[in-house]
Amino acid sequence: MAYPAGQGTDIATRYLADQVGRDLGQPIVIDNRPGAGGNLGTDMTAKSAPDGYTLTMGTNATHVLNEFLYSNLSYSPANDFEPILMVGTFPMVLAVEQHSPFTTVQQLLAAVKSKPRAADIAMPSTSARLVVELLKETSGAQLFGVPYKGSGAAITDLMGSQLPAIVDTPTSLRPHIAAGKIRPLALTSKQESPLMPGVPTIAEQGFSGFEVIAWNALYAPKGTSKEIVGKLNAAFNRALSKPETRQKLLEFGFEPAGGSAETLSAFGKQERTKWQGVISAAGLKVD
Repeated sequence: MAYPAGQGTDIATRYLADQVGRDLGQPIVIDNRPGAGGNLGTDMTAKSAPDGYTLTMGTNATHVLNEFLYSNLSYSPANDFEPILMVGTFPMVLAVEQHSPFTTVQQLLAAVKSKPRAADIAMPSTSARLVVELLKETSGAQLFGVPYKGSGAAITDLMGSQLPAIVDTPTSLRPHIAAGKIRPLALTSKQESPLMPGVPTIAEQGFSGFEVIAWNALYAPKGTSKEIVGKLNAAFNRALSKPETRQKLLEFGFEPAGGSAETLSAFGKQERTKWQGVISAAGLKVD
C-alpha cells in the first residue's frame, strides 16, 4: 500500500482484501509504505517477484500522473506492472462556501473577467490541481489555484471566506455540504454520480467532454503470469459484484468498478496520453 493507514484508499483496500482473502482462503496482509506521492510503495511492488504474492493498489497519481510530474521516477507505470482490474473511481467536486453568490460554473468563470482573483480555488491534492489546469485550458479563464497540503486547512479557509472555491473529493466535502456550510457547484465526471446525487457535472454546464476522475486499480509486478492475473481478477470481480460490497465502497467514497485486465490496460494508456499533454502545457513539476 503506497498510502498511509486510515486514508481512503487504505480503508477501501483493507475492506476488499478481507473479502477476497476469505474467498481465496488466503489472508491478504496490507503493508503501508507511504511517501513521495505514493512512489515509494509503488516502486517496491515494481521490484518484487512476479509470483502473485505482492500487489499494489494503484491510483491515477501512482500509475499516470507521477510519471509526468516527477523528473526521476524510479519505476515505469506503463512497463513495470501487470494490470489486474479497476477497483473504484470517484469524481472531484468544485464547491463554494455557503454565502457565495455563485450557483453555476459559468458564474464562477465570469467573475474572473470582472475581478481578478475572484475565483481563487483551493487545491488540496494533485488531482484537484489538474482539475483547475484542465478547466483553465478548456474555458480560457485565468483561474488561480492555491495549493494546500491537505483537505483540512483548505476547507477551513473556504468556510472562513479566505477564498471562494475549492476542488476536493466527495468524501472530504460531504459532511460540510450536509451541514450547509459548503455548496457544490459541479462534479468533474462526465455523468452525475451516486456519491453526490443531484449535483450536475462541469460537462453539463457548457464544457462538453470535460472529465477528471480519480481512481484505484489493482496491479501486479511485470511478468506475473496470466493464470495468476486471471485468478486475482476473478476473485476481486466476485467481491465487487456483491451488493453489500458495492454499498460499502460507496460509503467509503468510491464508485465500485471491476472488469477485465485488458480494459484497465487500455484505460491507463488513454489516461497517460491525456494527462501528459495537460501537465506539459501547464509546466507542472513536483521536484
